[in-house]
Amino acid sequence: MERSRVLLVDAAPGALLGQELERLLGHGLAVTLNLRRVADGAGARADWGGRVDFTDFDPFDEAALLAETVRDGLGHHAVKSRAGVPLRAAFLAGATRPGLAHPLRVIGRAGAGTDHVELAAAARHGVTVTHTPGSNADAVAEFALAQLLALTRGLRSYDEAAHRGEWRAATAPPEELSELTLGIVGPGRIGRALAGRASALGMEVQAFSRRPATTSGPSAPDLAPASTPQPTPTPAPASAPGPAPRPNRSLPDLLATSDVVSLHLPLTPETRGLIGRAELALMRPGAILLNTARGGIVDEQALADALRDPAHPLAAAAVDTFEHEHAAFASPLFGLPNALLTPHVAGMTRTAMATAALRCADHIAALLAGRPEGIPVVTA
Repeated sequence: MERSRVLLVDAAPGALLGQELERLLGHGLAVTLNLRRVADGAGARADWGGRVDFTDFDPFDEAALLAETVRDGLGHHAVKSRAGVPLRAAFLAGATRPGLAHPLRVIGRAGAGTDHVELAAAARHGVTVTHTPGSNADAVAEFALAQLLALTRGLRSYDEAAHRGEWRAATAPPEELSELTLGIVGPGRIGRALAGRASALGMEVQAFSRRPATTSGPSAPDLAPASTPQPTPTPAPASAPGPAPRPNRSLPDLLATSDVVSLHLPLTPETRGLIGRAELALMRPGAILLNTARGGIVDEQALADALRDPAHPLAAAAVDTFEHEHAAFASPLFGLPNALLTPHVAGMTRTAMATAALRCADHIAALLAGRPEGIPVVTA
């Protein structure tokens, strides 16, 4: 029987590459590895030549991506990515066109978000989209906490001054975390993981969910389950989600009563632009905004204008996700001293990336084998 073909658009980095390839090959899949984002391409060829095929192209170039996916009329049954490579209608149409020996059937994302895929088009072309929800929950929660500590304690300004040889004393003592209220917008896996850590540090935690609760307590339907059933064992984050944070009546109420607001929502048509000028104006004086979710959830120009205005209640923001990323990276937040900016790295710990890569391999193999039970699938 001919093996199912999988195109690894961007593989797990470093030593994790070997784990990912072994998992895919162990499922009996034929793998094509894109070397463009592999640090040691020559080493990968030496180690894996004869076991996998190789290609080298920019996955963010849609024409190049499609050309490699359908090269020589063969096609690939599955495409896997981790960096959110855009997979839009034109690509989906081309990758499933009649005449291909192996039309696309599955898209796998080693991560939680699937806003990079045009889901309606995927459904039209019979392509199943799977992802790995919860695989990076602990990593992102830790990062959000690090953002919070860096901003509340002024670590960046002290560091910069010390590197200039300046001994800078605190002009005004900051509040401790136990004096602050944390508002979580989106109490799913990541939000709950952050809530547990913040509560352990003495913070009062409250949350706003777009989905109304029908029962009370940590198992309420508006709170995501701790894990998704997996077809084969894979590494998993060590801790379970934290306790359910205290629910809030509305988003405006949460914004007005939180010292720190942390966003943990998927990017959907309903959440795009959720935090704009009106919402930022509702925040407490001296408030901090954290975004490790998706850039499009926040109006970046409105956020930049707020941070430039000394009279605005928002004092600082930490942003890890942007409307425009990778080669198109640009933001009105550039250069603002009260904006802590990082390049979408919150979920990139070794454990999180290994968990996502191996789970994604398992999901792809199960779907290609016609075993969808327990596999997370995203629809439009």
